[in-house]
Amino acid sequence: MRMVAVVLGGGVGQRVGAGMPKQLLTLGGKTLVEHCVAAFDQAPGIDEILVVMARGYTGQVKATLTDAGYRKVTAVIEGGATRPDSTRAALAAIAATAPATAGSAPGATAGSAPGATTGTAPGTAPGTAPGATTGTVPGATAGTAPGDCGVLLHDAARPLVDQRIIADCVAALRVHDAAGVAVPASDTMVITGNGVMQSMPRRETLLRCQTPQCFRLSVITRAHELAAADPAFTATDDCGVVLRYLPDVGVHIVPGSERNIKITYAQDLAVAEALLARGDVLARGDPASPGGDPPEPPASPLRFSP
Repeated sequence: MRMVAVVLGGGVGQRVGAGMPKQLLTLGGKTLVEHCVAAFDQAPGIDEILVVMARGYTGQVKATLTDAGYRKVTAVIEGGATRPDSTRAALAAIAATAPATAGSAPGATAGSAPGATTGTAPGTAPGTAPGATTGTVPGATAGTAPGDCGVLLHDAARPLVDQRIIADCVAALRVHDAAGVAVPASDTMVITGNGVMQSMPRRETLLRCQTPQCFRLSVITRAHELAAADPAFTATDDCGVVLRYLPDVGVHIVPGSERNIKITYAQDLAVAEALLARGDVLARGDPASPGGDPPEPPASPLRFSP
């Protein structure tokens, strides 16, 4: 099964206050989006990379990625007004690059999305109509949709995603229909109302979601179709869409990392710089600085179960 990584950079990142989309801020000499693309380009389990960017920046990002020589990037397309809109644009672009019919001329495509590379068929078998999800029903076991592919949806604002996380996501999608990266919550959480604590969930049941969020193409496409048809739908992340509209599909857990931080505020970029610098030091085998944090232990207790 083919694996397509989608780097979602369609937002403008107003909370960073940089005057440009935050995914174009630099970290260690490269933009955040390029860090993400580089990680997926190096991952053996990833076949293709689709980048979604904010309006007006697709040409700039495409030129940067082309100059850098990332061989797995198939397209840079324009995102939507919200996170779900950008996800749907990516799903449509993946489906649109499927071969039209069996026997089509080599490299022929049906209805390629703007900016999509022609001739690319992310995991779609010959004879499958663009966007088709035949053979898959809500809650179906992974692998029941001929020509289905795995889709890893990753925030461009998480530039430090590592190879272990990506490999675990790919492995999860070979077994499950849906999976999400998460880390344990370290703080005590409370549920409130009118400024008063009402209840305190058990901390061991709480996780903090990260990305990638990973799905069979047929599953996440169907979930977003149902969401788009619901007038009461409110924007959420993609795991939330599946949980709400395909409740019979289990979203399995892939352990994340405290390094896999999201750049939301200006100070987060400074934290990422420190984490990146420390990772470079450890990769070279240099001794850790006195008083520094030890390397993060593996998060094996949360690994998904086949």
